[in-house]
Amino acid sequence: MLRGILIINIKCLVLTEDEPVLKVSGKEMSLLNTMSDAFLYLKDGLISDFGKMNELKSAIITTQEPGVNIIDASGKFLFPSFCDSHTHLVYAGSREIEYVGKIRGLSYSDIAKAGGGILNSAKKLHDTSEDELYMQSMERVNEIISQGTGAVEIKSGYGLNTGDELKMLRVIRRIKETCPLEVKATFLGAHALPPEFINDREKYVDLIINEMIPVVASEELADFIDVFCDRGFFTVEDTERILMAGMKYGLIPKIHANELDYSGGIQTGVKYNALSVDHLECTGDEEIKVLLGTETMPVLLPGSSFFLGLPDPPARRMIEAGLPLALASDYNPGSSPSGNMKLIMSLGCIKLKMLPEEVINAVTINSAYAMGLSETHGSIARGKVANVFITKKIPSYEFMPYAFGSNLIETVILKGEIVKSSG
Repeated sequence: MLRGILIINIKCLVLTEDEPVLKVSGKEMSLLNTMSDAFLYLKDGLISDFGKMNELKSAIITTQEPGVNIIDASGKFLFPSFCDSHTHLVYAGSREIEYVGKIRGLSYSDIAKAGGGILNSAKKLHDTSEDELYMQSMERVNEIISQGTGAVEIKSGYGLNTGDELKMLRVIRRIKETCPLEVKATFLGAHALPPEFINDREKYVDLIINEMIPVVASEELADFIDVFCDRGFFTVEDTERILMAGMKYGLIPKIHANELDYSGGIQTGVKYNALSVDHLECTGDEEIKVLLGTETMPVLLPGSSFFLGLPDPPARRMIEAGLPLALASDYNPGSSPSGNMKLIMSLGCIKLKMLPEEVINAVTINSAYAMGLSETHGSIARGKVANVFITKKIPSYEFMPYAFGSNLIETVILKGEIVKSSG
């Protein structure tokens, strides 16, 4: 059994930290610590050491650690694994028929009113066994691992009744127990109104509070609690009730906010010290001001706004105001059917006008923060979890978002073990 991995002759080691930080904000997002002609030593699942090649005492390491696997990364870049802080990748089936409807001019709201959208996924999930749901979801998990993701948050929300929400959360727990990904679970019972509650939203909110949350908490199935606080979904008042109920059971708040309108979701998230507020297509000066100086991470989902044709959130204004930003995939069957975080980097540059350095920080250290993981993930720092990937031979780190359609990841290492190698 290998005791460690020594990666040598790395052309560039990206996002190194001697004194780790929890997140980067504002102008700091355009700064990126790198090291050329470097080595990285991984031992016992952690980052043990890194430095310049001329500082490496390889003879000592290989003598003392006879089981070390040496990888020559000449001409290649090494990144910390992507952290994807917002996904819905546990779902049944797909929704390409709705995609065709969008092409024909139907809006997200039109599709939802016709029984599509979240309700369509809820029906498919209800008709799918837990084992089948796990197998379908693991295909997506293996896909995102191969694309460089090392930590992921997965939400429920396609159940919309107690039994099916628990089914989703148990599948998420099973994924966590059976794959090398770092997995965080979010209870999102308040994702949409089930048809039987369409005229009695308050009764469904009561069901979430009085029945779902206590069971989720008793089985320790979730780390976070989330609410879709937006036009046509859940109000600020609903959101506050649900968050307060979840917090009583130790669930940390998150919010789907301001995707479709200026919903008050951002303000509510800050009020309840949400770890993150996500989507944020509708963000103005008031929302930016509210977020400044808080511990709440704004998370943008450019794959979703791209797929739905929504206006892009004002990323440049947010960064220039001094905010941190994270980027996540929103991997789901209806509005972002991709978990490719390299593509998300490209959309961050192309659509949101973020710099390559900014998007790299946004998909690593800041997205790790949005999952409560930045002390252990999201950068190359001694003592952090050994989640990294090695690229093919590329000219620069800017080439990663630039070559938006190319698969540039050659080797993936999670928790100190090689899980993909195509070199």
